Amino acid sequence: MNPTHYPVQPAQVQGREGLPGAAPVQYTTVNIPAEPPKDHIIWSLCCFVYSNPCCLGLAALIFSIKARDRKVLGDLNGAQVYASTARCLNIWSTALVFCIILLSIIVTIITSAQASQAIRRYNNYQSG
Repeated sequence: MNPTHYPVQPAQVQGREGLPGAAPVQYTTVNIPAEPPKDHIIWSLCCFVYSNPCCLGLAALIFSIKARDRKVLGDLNGAQVYASTARCLNIWSTALVFCIILLSIIVTIITSAQASQAIRRYNNYQSG
């Protein structure tokens, strides 16, 4: 990124003129345009299609679309608010689905271990 493409505004700082032999100091301010906020539309679509617990994926998708609309209109503050809400909903949706998957794996392992023990006990009872 070349900073010479941005508008430059020279600014003089006062307060050093009283020093003997001191020249006035000049600073240059570079105005960098603000980066538009991310709308998290892809993440919201994935949460909506693949993991939609308690309709969090749908809500995140709606807020992502609102953030994109605000960004197109030039309202970066409104877009940031909607994008932040969409991000929060996506995090909750992803975390909830991860917990559900982890819990189902744990329950499956425990159930299969108990079933295996019950089958062994039944076979030992039948043979004895």
